[in-house]
Amino acid sequence: MKLLLLLGLVALAQCAIHRIPLQKGKSLRQKLKEQGLLESYLRQHPYNLATKYFPRRVASEPLENYLDDEYYGTIYIGTPPQEFTVVFDTGSSNLWVPSVYCSSKACNVHKRFNPVDSSTFIGTNETLYIAYGTGSMTGVLGYDTVSVAGIDVINQIFGLAETEPGDFFYYTPFDGILGLAFPSIASSGATPVFDNMMMEHLVDKDLFSVYLSRDGKSGSFVLFGAIDHSYTINGINWIPLSAETYWQITMSSVTINGERAACILGCQAIVDTGTSLLAMPNRALNSILRSLGIGSNGEVSCSDVNSLPDVVFHIHGKAFSVPPSAYVIEDSGYCSVGFQGMDAPTESGELWILGDVFIREYYVIFDRATNKVGLSRLP
Repeated sequence: MKLLLLLGLVALAQCAIHRIPLQKGKSLRQKLKEQGLLESYLRQHPYNLATKYFPRRVASEPLENYLDDEYYGTIYIGTPPQEFTVVFDTGSSNLWVPSVYCSSKACNVHKRFNPVDSSTFIGTNETLYIAYGTGSMTGVLGYDTVSVAGIDVINQIFGLAETEPGDFFYYTPFDGILGLAFPSIASSGATPVFDNMMMEHLVDKDLFSVYLSRDGKSGSFVLFGAIDHSYTINGINWIPLSAETYWQITMSSVTINGERAACILGCQAIVDTGTSLLAMPNRALNSILRSLGIGSNGEVSCSDVNSLPDVVFHIHGKAFSVPPSAYVIEDSGYCSVGFQGMDAPTESGELWILGDVFIREYYVIFDRATNKVGLSRLP
C-alpha cells in the first residue's frame, strides 16, 4: 500500500511537470468493492482523519552496521546542534559523549562536546562514573537539548566524559553511548532519554523496537514509539520481564539436538543490543561447546558450519532457535563460535546476555507500557 501510494504521487508529479492530462479511472474503493475486498481492507486499514492533522509521534533512527560487531546511530546535542555517533544500548541507562574536558587518547580521536558552544547548556557539579563489560568512563553531568531521530528532548541530562581509561573506546567507531534500559540502573540517578520521551509524550507508544542487519549490510534501525509490522509477519511472542532494571527475562533451559545443554534449572537473561556476542556462565559455555563437539577454544572449521545443530533457547513456553549460520563468526578465513564466558550470578540464578548474535535472528520490541519484550522471528 505504501509503495502504491508513493508511485501514485510520483505519477502525479510527472504529470504536473510535463502537463500530461490525467485519465480518470476507477478509484481504489471501486476496484476493491468489485473484487469483494473492500470490507476486509477497511478493517485492516481504518481511516483516521486525526493523523492527517496530528501526525503520530514515531521516529526511526538508522543504525550503521560495523562488521556485525557494533551498531550505532547519530544524535545531536546542544544549540546549535553538535553531532555524535552513539550505540543505542539496552544494557545500560545513561547517555554520555566525550567532552572538551577529556584528555584521554580515546577522546582525542572522537568528537567532543563543547558546552561553551551551546546556548542551551546547563552545567552541574554532579559527577558520573560508568563501568561496562569492556571500558569505563568518568565525567560530569549537564543538561541540554538532545535530538534523536528528529525528536527533540529538552533539558536532557547527559554525561560529559572527562576520562575514558584504557584502549577500548579508543578503537570504537562511535563516540558515546545512549542507554535504553530502566532508570533504576542509571548511574548518578540520571533520567534516561527514552523515559523523558515518554514523560513528555514525544512518542506515540511507550515502546521502541530494534532490527539489526547481518553480514555488514545496511538497514538496521531503532524505531521509537512504534512496531514495524513488516518485520512481524511470523507473529510476536511476548515475554514478561523478571526485573525492571535491564531488559531481563527468565529462561527455562537451553537445548541442543533436543537435549538440555545448559541453564538446566532455569536462569536469567538480558536482551542487550550493546553486547556483540552471546555471553553465558563459563560452566554453561563449556557444556555447550561439548554438546556441539567443539574444543574449548571455540574454533570450528568453516567447512563444518552447516553440519552444526541449532542452539535453542526456551523462554516463556516458546523455543527460540539460533542456527550455526548465526552463532558461528568468520574472520579472515577463520571460524569460531560467537559465545563468551562470564560469571555474573544474580539473586534469581545464573545470568546470560543475549547480545547481537541472538538479536540478529529476531525483530525485538522493548515495551515499557507492559514491561515485556517481544520477539518475532525474522523472515
